[in-house]
Order: sequence, then structure tokens, then C-alpha cells
Amino acid sequence: MGKCLPSPELLNKILKYNPETGELFWRKRDIGLFKEGKKSASHACNAWNAKNANKPAFTADDSHGYKHGRIFGAAYQAHRVAWAMSSGEWPPEFIDHINGVKNDNRISNLRLASFTDNNRNMRKSRRNTSGCVGVFFHKTTGKWIASIGHNARNVHLGYFENFDEAVYARKSAEVKYGYHKNHGLNMQKPSVLLG
Repeated sequence: MGKCLPSPELLNKILKYNPETGELFWRKRDIGLFKEGKKSASHACNAWNAKNANKPAFTADDSHGYKHGRIFGAAYQAHRVAWAMSSGEWPPEFIDHINGVKNDNRISNLRLASFTDNNRNMRKSRRNTSGCVGVFFHKTTGKWIASIGHNARNVHLGYFENFDEAVYARKSAEVKYGYHKNHGLNMQKPSVLLG
């Protein structure tokens, strides 16, 4: 069973989200969010606010390049928190970063997506050597091969004498199969936006 998600109302009570920059900040907390323990709730509240209130939240990077942080000990991704705070509900599936920059959490850069939609808007892999996703040189035949993923299978698009023909076949297939226009781009900075 998954973790119980904090309500969007609670998120907006404990966090501030700037939709223009995508940044999250901790709000000052009231004593009602703290329990009596080894230290009094008042002491815990004052200590937490002195350390965190009005400071950036969700600043850590996970192993995939997404910003993340913790709320009451449970880990969450910043883009999912931002979506919940803005829309009033947690996303049912994936949140896609439209420009491919995983830490650009501006609301204008986020969209609801299915697993397939999310995969159809991925950056070019660092392992890609041809410069175009789905195009590679086949040494045995001396030709370029183009392929694309569709309906959970690899669709062979053909062998081509030159790179440009293979790229054209791949890009045409991306349009045919509904890939996002940013798919395969190597976006690095949020200042370079395409959509």
C-alpha cells in the first residue's frame, strides 16, 4: 500500500510555491503541527521555524535529476508537490517536464501525462552517438537504421544510405505516432524553452 499523500490544503499551509520560478519555500509553522515528546511542542515548533521558515524547500536532487524533499518524514518529488498545490489534487499518473529539464518546476512547464506520453517527450540519451534518437549506423551493412517505439514494441523504419534520410524517417514517425515536439532534444537550461 502506498503512502498517504498530504492534502493540497496542507501543502499550501506548510509550503509556498512560486509558479513563475518553480521554487518551493517552507512557510512558518504553527504549534498545532507539532506533538509533545522529549521536547515540548512549543520548543519543537520554535526550533523548526528558526531553522526552516521562509527558506527554500525541496532543493535536493535525486539520482534522476528531479528535485525532491520530505514532508513529515516521507519523500516527495517537487514537481508532483507543485502540481498538487497548483491544481488542488495530486496527479493521477505522471507529470511531464515539457522542455525536458527535470528541475524546471514552473507550472507552465508541467503537464499531466500517461506513461506513454511521458516517454514520448524524453531528452536524448547521453549514450546516443548519432545525434538523433532512434537513428544509428549499422556497421555490417554500412547503412543508417531508423526505428521508433510504438505500442510497447520497436518499429523498424528502414535502412538508409545517408544519415539525413534516416533522420527524416524517424522525425516523420514521431509525428505519426504522437511524440512531443521536444522529444530527443538535449535541453539543459530552462531559459531555452520550446513549448
